[in-house]
Amino acid sequence: MSAIAETSSIPSTAGKSPSSNPLSSGASEDRFLTLLVAQLRNQDPLNPLDNAQVTTQMAQISTVSGIDRLNATLKSLAAAFAEAQSLQAAALIGREVLVPGDALELGTDGATGGFALAEAADAVTVTIRDAAGNVVQRVDLGAQDAGVHSLAWDGANDAGEPMAAGSYRFGVSASRSGASVPATALAAARVLGVARDAGGTQLELSGLGRRGYAEVKQIL
Repeated sequence: MSAIAETSSIPSTAGKSPSSNPLSSGASEDRFLTLLVAQLRNQDPLNPLDNAQVTTQMAQISTVSGIDRLNATLKSLAAAFAEAQSLQAAALIGREVLVPGDALELGTDGATGGFALAEAADAVTVTIRDAAGNVVQRVDLGAQDAGVHSLAWDGANDAGEPMAAGSYRFGVSASRSGASVPATALAAARVLGVARDAGGTQLELSGLGRRGYAEVKQIL
C-alpha cells in the first residue's frame, strides 16, 4: 500500500472635492461651455458657426465626461473588491492552504502537500527527498484528472521505515501517452495573518513567509 495517499482534488485625490480638481469632468465641461459661448459671441455674422461643428464638439465633451464617470466607477468597484477580498482572506487565518512550492513538513501526523496538473495525465509520480537531496520515497499515483490534488505522506520511506520529523522536498512528474504534462508542486502551510500592500491582499504563511492571496490553490 502506498505511503502517499491522494486525499482530494478540485477539477488619489483624497482631501479634494471633484470641483477642486482641474482635470475633473465638471471642470472640463465648464471650460468647454465657456469656450463655446465665446465662439458664438465672436463668430463672423457672414460665416456663422456650423451646426455640425457645434454638435461634434458637444458629442466630444459628452464622451470625455462619460469616460471620466466610467473610470471613477471602475476605481470604486476595484476598491470594494479589494476590501471584500481582505475580509475573505481574514477568514483563512488558522486554516491550511496549498500554494506553489515543494516544501513538505513531516510531523507526528505525517505531512500534507499537493500538486496541480494543467491537463489530465495517465501517469503521475511523486518523489520525496530529504534535506541532502536523497530520494526517500517515490510513489506512482497512476492516472489523475486535470486540476488541483492534495496528498498525504505517512512519513515512511520506500522500505516502510519511518523517517525523522523535519523538512523534506518533493517533486511531481506527469505524462500522457508518453508526452510530458505540466505539473506544479504545492506546499501546505497554515495562514498566520493577512496584510494589504501595493500588491494587493497578502497572506502570512507558516514556514513560507508572505504570499499573494491569488496564489492559494486549495483550502484544506
